[in-house]
Amino acid sequence: MSDKSNQMQDLRGEFVQKEKPEQKLDEQGIRELKQALKSSHTQWWDVRCLVPVSNTDGDVSDEIWDEQVRIAAEKGIREAALLLQAGETVAFPTETVYGLGADARSTKAVEAVFAAKGRPSDNPLIVHISDVDQLEGMVAEINDTARALMNMFWPGPLTLVLPVVPQALSSRVTAGLDTVGVRMPDHPIALRLIAEAGCPLAAPSANRSGRPSPTLAQHVREDLEGRIGGILDGGPTGVGLESTVVQAGDDGTVTILRPGGVTAEQLAAVARAVVLDPALAATPGEDADSPAPRSPGMKYTHYAPRGRLSVVQGPSSVEVTGWIRAALAEASARGERTAVLAFDEHAAGYAGERVYTLGKLDALHEAAQRLYGVLRRCDEDGVTYILSESCPPKGLGDAVMNRLLKAAGHRIVRL
Repeated sequence: MSDKSNQMQDLRGEFVQKEKPEQKLDEQGIRELKQALKSSHTQWWDVRCLVPVSNTDGDVSDEIWDEQVRIAAEKGIREAALLLQAGETVAFPTETVYGLGADARSTKAVEAVFAAKGRPSDNPLIVHISDVDQLEGMVAEINDTARALMNMFWPGPLTLVLPVVPQALSSRVTAGLDTVGVRMPDHPIALRLIAEAGCPLAAPSANRSGRPSPTLAQHVREDLEGRIGGILDGGPTGVGLESTVVQAGDDGTVTILRPGGVTAEQLAAVARAVVLDPALAATPGEDADSPAPRSPGMKYTHYAPRGRLSVVQGPSSVEVTGWIRAALAEASARGERTAVLAFDEHAAGYAGERVYTLGKLDALHEAAQRLYGVLRRCDEDGVTYILSESCPPKGLGDAVMNRLLKAAGHRIVRL
């Protein structure tokens, strides 16, 4: 049995031990919650003390927190769950990015997510669960390949597109499709919130549509303050990029609809074959008549900073660095506020420029963790013209390049 399978069993056991009568909000409770929302706009709960911390050796340890802080954090989880039960929206951390959650069964709650984000209505939402038993009555069928993927990668940054049971979820979640993307996040706050709320959560990234995804609770506040019910602050996220979205065929072939935290190489350990959806190779159409995307991130420009971003590719790092320096100089001369996104190996070649480093080329998990924060830094610094180096589209580089090109509106300079 895989480590992930053991984790899932442990999680199910933990939730069973904590079972209690289902929480119901009476009219007075709903009034009190709405009054709190009215007075403070968006509720904020600091629950960082409930997230295990890794030390420098990679071992997980419990940071020492005051008992009153822990009690307040536990109370915050319960209050956030009650808000979700009342049809409100709550932002919460996952191992990828912060998500904006709402009861996936309630059309009114899901519509509040679309309204807060300004999200196109034909862009489907991913449903988050805390236990595989929640799939019962939600999805119509799970083939052997999909089950193998669950056993290997759940909890984790993998979303599976599965046939949905008619009327099991709000039609706004599926955007009218006969499938739904589902995942079990690998984050203690997310799992506890979903279990406490007692419902599957539709949860896209907790940002205004088109903006860089949030990897800190403060990013959520910057985009959605006053637009949502509450924010659970669990500290920085881990992976930094959204989940990989796949569809598992009955023949064992796994099709990647969106690259993410689980790489094609990792999927190949389970699948008979791994292929990329053809839509990933083309610039997505943005006209209203183009087909509804099967997965978030397939159709629209996402993750974009306010400044104009282009990605530069060339036969050598020397040529790329030289071209970028010359282009930045020209842009500065015409009054642009410029910046470059560079990998550590090349950063010294941009002396005198505003440089945001993405980490090492041989450690692309650093680029994944930093990318959205760097794009937001560009906005904070008022940058209007941005050039970025590229990385090899292999392993996690697939996801990094996918997000970079989306953020750039597919503007590529090929030398």
